[in-house]
Amino acid sequence: MEYKCGYVAILGKPNAGKSTLVNCLVGEKVAIVSPKPQTTRNNILGIITTDNYQIILVDTPGIHKSKNALDKYMMKNVRSAIGGASVNVYLVDSSKKLSEQEFNYIKNLKKDETPLIVVLSKIDLIKYEEVLPLIAKLDEIKTIDEIIPISSVKSKNTRELIDAILKYIPSSETKNFEFDEDYYTNKSVKFLVSEIIREKTLYFLQDEIPHGISVVINRFEEKDKICVIDADIVCERDSHKSIIIGKRGAMIKSIGEKSRLEIEQLVGKKVLLNLFVKTKKGWRENQNYLNEFGYKIEDL
Repeated sequence: MEYKCGYVAILGKPNAGKSTLVNCLVGEKVAIVSPKPQTTRNNILGIITTDNYQIILVDTPGIHKSKNALDKYMMKNVRSAIGGASVNVYLVDSSKKLSEQEFNYIKNLKKDETPLIVVLSKIDLIKYEEVLPLIAKLDEIKTIDEIIPISSVKSKNTRELIDAILKYIPSSETKNFEFDEDYYTNKSVKFLVSEIIREKTLYFLQDEIPHGISVVINRFEEKDKICVIDADIVCERDSHKSIIIGKRGAMIKSIGEKSRLEIEQLVGKKVLLNLFVKTKKGWRENQNYLNEFGYKIEDL
């Protein structure tokens, strides 16, 4: 039997649907999803394993210009993923007009022999005939190996994408899988818990708070029947702190309740979740804070 195993970098602009695609392909919630751009900050692995192949999807931050130290960390994650991938998959949001800047980025993306698959995401939001001019435009880029329109929400053409990836990742006569077969991500439960809390904070505060939010787990203690978690929601301004807490603590209570329900599904037991809100002014520009919150440039 032939075995296949390889890393696949999932690339694209913010809100192109990268995390939704990874979650869809893996069949588990690996990465948080938010209407806000630049939700993903770390390279998160989503692992698909069958009897004869293991595809390791690397969900990357959205490609954007760096404005602060956190942005630089995120873009270094993207470059790291591209450098270590057997296949690069670039997502284009088909519901939006393709800019000349993004067209040129895709045109220059292929620097070596690494295969490049372009995925046209969110085709459920438009009529199929509207995709055809986009395909014709991208056909001008001769370095693209495959163009596949998909809908992650409706799982349309996702099998076609898997089959295309399998054409290009390395094969072997021995089972050379990188991860145990029951792993679906490389991230710890503690990391996933912090991401769930951040996702719910962004969900409730879409319009009020910008991306200056991080979540730090200070206590994660699993007992026989309950898991006790203490977490800080860190923001950049005192005015943001007031909004996160809400009138008479209503907002922080809603964030906590929504988070707790999902964390209980993750850990398989009751959860006692204690949330605190702290202000760390300018933390996205402070490398000491970034290190403390887990965004370490030297780890890449």
